[in-house]
Amino acid sequence: MIDLKILEKKLNIIFHNSLLIQQAFIHRSYLNETNKQIESNERLEFLGDSILSFLVSEYLYSTYKHLPEGELTNLRSSIVKTTALSSVAKSLDLGSFLFLSKGEIEGGGRDNPSILADTFEALLGAIYLDQGLKVTNKLLSSFLFPILETVIKEKSYKDSKSKFQEIVQNKTKFSPIYKVIEEKGPDHAKEFTIGVYVNNQLWGWGYGKNKQEAEQLAASNALEKWPEK
Repeated sequence: MIDLKILEKKLNIIFHNSLLIQQAFIHRSYLNETNKQIESNERLEFLGDSILSFLVSEYLYSTYKHLPEGELTNLRSSIVKTTALSSVAKSLDLGSFLFLSKGEIEGGGRDNPSILADTFEALLGAIYLDQGLKVTNKLLSSFLFPILETVIKEKSYKDSKSKFQEIVQNKTKFSPIYKVIEEKGPDHAKEFTIGVYVNNQLWGWGYGKNKQEAEQLAASNALEKWPEK
């Protein structure tokens, strides 16, 4: 039997409705192996995702007053993505509390980054419903927001296009130009090869199923070749 009181102690939260915290850890795969009339954590995950986005946005807006909207958006994206959320989930050992099917457990479900990130969002949804916004925000302040300092220091919130543009503009005062080198496939399944040019010189290229993906890969390729970073 999974003892969720251990987690409550870690979080310093005692749930009024114990069914809520239990639901936060019920993966949909578990429903196939139980006769209990229970609900998976997917609805809580949906709610938690929205709560997370709001609280992170509020924190960024209040804390980083000098940053423009574009950088705030990139910062938010970097902190609510699977990598960051699964890292927090692992630090709290959320995987050990999951209700999973035997197949999911054998497949490494307790350490699956996607499952862990979704579970963290479901837990936020449960905490919000049971404890309110203030307690939910306090949890994020303790476990998630500190990660932002590292993200900002390493500038890991900037995507490849943003990084390359900043470097090129600082060096040449011009912006990189992206051009489609090749486009193939039917309209519903296009494939693009895009090159990024500086002063008409090709510095990198990328291939993707849409132009945005190909441009990011082209910028990443160019960053590897650019002499001064």
